[in-house]
Amino acid sequence: MSRVQCPICDTPMPASPVEYPDYPFCTKRCRVIDLGRWLREDYKVASREEASEDRSTPTSADEE
Repeated sequence: MSRVQCPICDTPMPASPVEYPDYPFCTKRCRVIDLGRWLREDYKVASREEASEDRSTPTSADEE
């Protein structure tokens, strides 16, 4: 059986959600810590608008 680690505290655990109801976290505490990081916006997912704005910057090849 493969093993995974909790993304918050790196606790090794079996890759089975049945044994860990808070999977992929090892405990409810780690799940709440992760939620708090999302709510503080420590994690961000880029939107399509942000990605298209990055590409609209002219490069030296575009100026010719």
